[in-house]
Amino acid sequence: MTDYTKSTNFATKDSLSSGNALKIVKGTEIDTEFNNIATAVATKANKASPTFTGTMTYGGVTLSSSVTGTGKMVLDTSPTLVTPVLGVATATSINKLTVTAPATSATLTVADGASLVTSGAYSLTLTSTASTNVTLPTTGTLTTLAGVETFTNKTLTNPKLSGSTSGTITLSAPAVAGTNTATLPASTGNVLLDVARSLTNNGYLTLSDGLILQWGRGTASSALSGTSTSVTFSTANIAFPTACFAVWVQLENLASGGSVAGTSTALVTALSATAFTWQRGNNANSDSFRDFFWFAVGN
Repeated sequence: MTDYTKSTNFATKDSLSSGNALKIVKGTEIDTEFNNIATAVATKANKASPTFTGTMTYGGVTLSSSVTGTGKMVLDTSPTLVTPVLGVATATSINKLTVTAPATSATLTVADGASLVTSGAYSLTLTSTASTNVTLPTTGTLTTLAGVETFTNKTLTNPKLSGSTSGTITLSAPAVAGTNTATLPASTGNVLLDVARSLTNNGYLTLSDGLILQWGRGTASSALSGTSTSVTFSTANIAFPTACFAVWVQLENLASGGSVAGTSTALVTALSATAFTWQRGNNANSDSFRDFFWFAVGN
């Protein structure tokens, strides 16, 4: 761009005396001035909607034909950018989100169409000691190593429990009401699995595979041969959920000092998941034994 520079000072001609050749205004002088004006006008930008070529500098900013993008020019304080494409950028916060620059480099990758959403005004710290790939469940709550957690309907394949040398693990009992407790030994040895149980004269023990052992003591309705006596499992202990496999009955005479004079037999005549019936057999010696033990196995 060229500024207009006047070539002839026409005002000085007014003070010259008549007859001075310089007082004459020549056509060439006027023509030169108009040429200077035309050159200056031709190389200046229009005030309204100017178009620039080459390189220009404005406010310390150099613009050229290599500038890309459309829209308004922004300055370094509170600019508003619409869908800008940033290359290697440095920022301390974006949308009130504080960004801490790594010492060298780091990568944050979010899959197309995915969202990273947190809930709760708490800090989240993910610590890794090596490269890792974790698949999260669609719903539910992640458990922790330090906290006390409750597992519901979970299957653990080859779990390893370590840390304390003693303690208890509570498991649910599928067959009967109650709790199953795995008791860890104080030092070394096998883990003892205690399931739902009642360790009394009339008691039971359920195993982890559903097998149930029951036992008890009772008194026969009569000491006469052929007399039937029924035992209901739920009254003495618990009913078998599915079936009773077998039952054994043995007469006893502990109250009489263990005399074995009697020859009576006990015959099981009926068996179900809820009860059994036994009948007193031959009583040739007319013993008066009425007390008996019984033991049953089922599931």
